[in-house]
Amino acid sequence: MTWFNKQSRLIQIILLLIPGINWITEIVVRWSTWLKQKGLLRLIICILVTIPSGIIIGWLDLLWVILFKKLFLQ
Repeated sequence: MTWFNKQSRLIQIILLLIPGINWITEIVVRWSTWLKQKGLLRLIICILVTIPSGIIIGWLDLLWVILFKKLFLQ
């Protein structure tokens, strides 16, 4: 997650805007965060992001990054 947070806001938005890249970015960022910080809520979010409907969470994250400058449920 720190890699994603270190990117400029424009790069974050671009990564979350492109549908396939969005999903891959979500999976990498969420699972790497879970590996470092653990927690039941993070695990549930990781599982939800990993299934194909996780793209919806990616779109929500795009809006969240634009509005609040961080990922949803970070």
